[in-house]
Amino acid sequence: MRHSAPSSGGGEDVRPVRAGADQFSGSTAGAFAAVSLERFLDRLPDTLTVVHDGRPGTAEPALVRWVEPSELEDPAPYLLEGEFVLTAGLPFLDDGGTPEAVDRYIERLVQAKVCALGFGISPYFSDIPQTLAEACRKHSLTLVAIPEEVPFAALGLEFARLLEAENLRVLRLLSEANRQLMRAVLTPRPEAELLEALVRNVPVWAVLVGANRRVRSRAVPAQLQGGVPEAAELEPMLARLFAGSGPRVELESFDAPGARRVVGYPLRSTRDANLGALVVGAASPLEPVEKNIVETAVGLLEALLRQRTVGSLAPSQLATALLLHPETTTAGSRRSQAVGRLVAQSVSAPRHAELRVVQGFRAGGPAPESTEKAGVPSGTGGEDPVRGLLQWRRIFDTKLVESTDYGFAAITRVRVDDAVVAEVEKLGWHLVISDTAELPELPEAYRRATSLRQQAQVAGRSVRADQLEFSVTGLLGPEAGSMLFNRSFSPLRQLEPERASALLAVLRAWLEANGSWDGSAKALGLHRNSVRRQIGQVGELLGRDLSDAQTRAELLIALNYSPPDLLPGPE
Repeated sequence: MRHSAPSSGGGEDVRPVRAGADQFSGSTAGAFAAVSLERFLDRLPDTLTVVHDGRPGTAEPALVRWVEPSELEDPAPYLLEGEFVLTAGLPFLDDGGTPEAVDRYIERLVQAKVCALGFGISPYFSDIPQTLAEACRKHSLTLVAIPEEVPFAALGLEFARLLEAENLRVLRLLSEANRQLMRAVLTPRPEAELLEALVRNVPVWAVLVGANRRVRSRAVPAQLQGGVPEAAELEPMLARLFAGSGPRVELESFDAPGARRVVGYPLRSTRDANLGALVVGAASPLEPVEKNIVETAVGLLEALLRQRTVGSLAPSQLATALLLHPETTTAGSRRSQAVGRLVAQSVSAPRHAELRVVQGFRAGGPAPESTEKAGVPSGTGGEDPVRGLLQWRRIFDTKLVESTDYGFAAITRVRVDDAVVAEVEKLGWHLVISDTAELPELPEAYRRATSLRQQAQVAGRSVRADQLEFSVTGLLGPEAGSMLFNRSFSPLRQLEPERASALLAVLRAWLEANGSWDGSAKALGLHRNSVRRQIGQVGELLGRDLSDAQTRAELLIALNYSPPDLLPGPE
């Protein structure tokens, strides 16, 4: 037999105890996946006939959550909300076929919130009983006639295929919507961007209201323009929302086409204080997956408002103290100890931890001079600045990070070891790492890191201040040194290369001999008068007083950066 047989013999009303039945009843059923009744019926064979359509005039589309064959006299205790019940008519034989019995049967199905009743023609009946059709009309239950050639199992399989397809659609929709909502949270304007992402994924308009009931942000899709109530119209609903407590919503309906269904969600702190509200409106009821997306947006907005109002307070206190009292970083000042504690909290450190300044720049990026001339921030690479800041905060375990024209700067208590440097360099960046510093020394540590950054950019590698030799040539770097050489010896570059090289060799020997004619002559293998004459020629060509100690020191430093083809380095 193609239809299901009764599960018990005789006429006994068998009602087994269902453990935990409450978790499957009422609104909880809305958590299950479903397919609209209209879509399900469209996929069934044309030989099926809708004897009575109980859907017209309902506020929301009927949803099928399961297809259940049953020949029980009273299947209601075993049904979930939204089931499509199938029967071959066994409950309507004999005394069960009286108008009163049929009416009670249908009434119990409706009370169980059954979606529709499918009646199989054969083997017990050759047509729909008139009493059944009248009862379905009376109680507005959809009744479908199923011909003998369509097995009940075929309906179950078709529903299973639709349910699987619906679940995949819901997963894709949720995944994409949640991705957009999370990305919006990381933008410079998280609240506005989050509302925009919401209305892109759900057919609603959205208004964010602050704790003072003033509109902070709004987003309205093009198809709902003109259908958003004015702020004054929303005031009664907001008054009710802000007067309540706990997780609750307010419902309202307006005459505007895009505001038939308006829902207000409270945004509350961990102590149930009102932080604001999200109001969304739609022209028609939302699908369960769309309601889920809206609730995700509510949670993210609540987290944003909580972070702003009750999140980590140390960075905001620190910024306020430094803006209003710049002297607080001075050692021994009345406020310096309190500021030191705020700095420690902001870098996740013990109270007296050592601090470092770290500067980061893109590997292979332009040097600061060329970047500034081009008017383009160095090292940003078109990246999302907020995402970059969050990345550096994670790596250096600090909230004290800023975006700069060359990349970023951070204050950290982390010992920036080789593993941290390797992680940063895998991301395409190089670092300049200062020595450890106390709070009053941080500006000087930043200046020292800045003085090393150009050298690190030219060298194309990360640099640690504690591993560098702090000499004039070491700090000057090859690029600045070359500029110094060209500026100092440009008149000599006008001579023949051989003549210029010879004069530079004499000048270097003389400067390295500290101006000694005899010492330089011996080193060069020349007569002291020859050295004196050539040094005089160099002075005249350069227009410099070579008896001046500062001039001689500057020229000696510049000679260290002479081109190899013009003057080989000292052996």
